[in-house]
Amino acid sequence: MFAAGFGTRMKDLTKDQPKPLITVAGKPLVDHALALVRDVDCAPIIANLHYKAELLEAHLAPQGVQTIVEKPQILETGGGLRNALSLLGKSPVITMNTDAIWAGSNPVAQLIAGWRPDEMDALLICIPKESAVGHEGDGDFMLSESGRIERGPGAVYGGVQIIKTDLLHDIKKEKFSLNLLWDKMLATGRMYGLHYQGKWCDVGHPAGIKMAENMLKMHDV
Repeated sequence: MFAAGFGTRMKDLTKDQPKPLITVAGKPLVDHALALVRDVDCAPIIANLHYKAELLEAHLAPQGVQTIVEKPQILETGGGLRNALSLLGKSPVITMNTDAIWAGSNPVAQLIAGWRPDEMDALLICIPKESAVGHEGDGDFMLSESGRIERGPGAVYGGVQIIKTDLLHDIKKEKFSLNLLWDKMLATGRMYGLHYQGKWCDVGHPAGIKMAENMLKMHDV
């Protein structure tokens, strides 16, 4: 779980706490994410931390989540994932951002059901734009009929994926985005996506909190 960021788009809400501890619909964002992975019995659960790491450690340790603190600098998503491989091992892993709320089927279960390791190096959950609540922009990826993806206007990456990690060792930088790893996989045509069957809301900014809560209320009706 990616939980190291500074959450600067949240402004004053992250002055005294990390973004994953912001409450949405009665519980912290990180607990919404944990509910999804526990629903499909994922183990081990690892969270990478940096900003106000001690607060997240105190929250996650009683829940059996292993943590690894990025220091002295934050390593971004690619560097952070590689830094956690000592705990994750060599098998493909599920990565998840902690700043989204989902209404509908479990996206992690959808990924596991769709994973074909002989054909795929990565499988991403992608949100059709009409299902991405409050999202502005043209999207991140275009999906072919087979599910193979390429960059371009289309679906929005939902922040959850299954990905092989061996190519991380070919990247020389210490601090880098997962986009560098994706570029390698896109070049070989082994990066795939699935359209999410439900609604999704980015809670990376203050307005996203109310949007997500309203989305969940509509889903429960």
